[in-house]
Amino acid sequence: MVVDAKELEIINTLVFETLGNPEKEREFKLKSLKKWGFDLIFGKVDGKETYFTVEIDTKKAGDKFERDEKEYEVIEVLEELPKNTELYAHIEMNMGVAYIVCELRDEDNKNIEVLRVPAGSLLMAFFKKNKLSNLIKTIKNIGISSEFFMQNGAGGKPYSYEELPNVARRFVRSVRKVEKETGFGRLAFAYYGETKDGEPRYWLSWLLPTIALFDLDIAKKANQTLGILKIKE
Repeated sequence: MVVDAKELEIINTLVFETLGNPEKEREFKLKSLKKWGFDLIFGKVDGKETYFTVEIDTKKAGDKFERDEKEYEVIEVLEELPKNTELYAHIEMNMGVAYIVCELRDEDNKNIEVLRVPAGSLLMAFFKKNKLSNLIKTIKNIGISSEFFMQNGAGGKPYSYEELPNVARRFVRSVRKVEKETGFGRLAFAYYGETKDGEPRYWLSWLLPTIALFDLDIAKKANQTLGILKIKE
């Protein structure tokens, strides 16, 4: 049977999947909100006591301001979550755009939304602030899951897993460890060997849950994993 180049590529591209739905919601600490660049405020909105967020270190107790045609008053800049509440964040999609939405949740499961911003903008700022250069270079799109894409050199016949060099196998193992923490992931990986100058030739697409990438520990591990392979500048 004659196999053309396209079919050969499809058959031999390695796919590793951690089954399940991408995580949409995750619990975070107040320090995470601050790492994203926001203070949690107890105050008033149009005269009603509630909670909201402002850019970090921009407001203090007693400040009053307008935003989105509403009157805000800062009573206290919080250094810990309100008693009997937890902070959750999830991803919502609206007309093809991902938003991160943060809510305070009390013991009666009542939610107060305190933040809603485009996930892509906040995630990129988070990556830049923490110098996660490999994530910045390779991220391609952001939804409920985020895709990282890398390509180096020309194609050819992809190697089988048994033919992979140690560095490529180490990359795959590291991917699987990250996905074990996130509970979801999908890696498509085609490795073609090296050029005569020792340059690796490959392409890969890696999906991870977007909300998990706002966890600095997971983001650092994903960044380190992508750094195992040479990333073309």
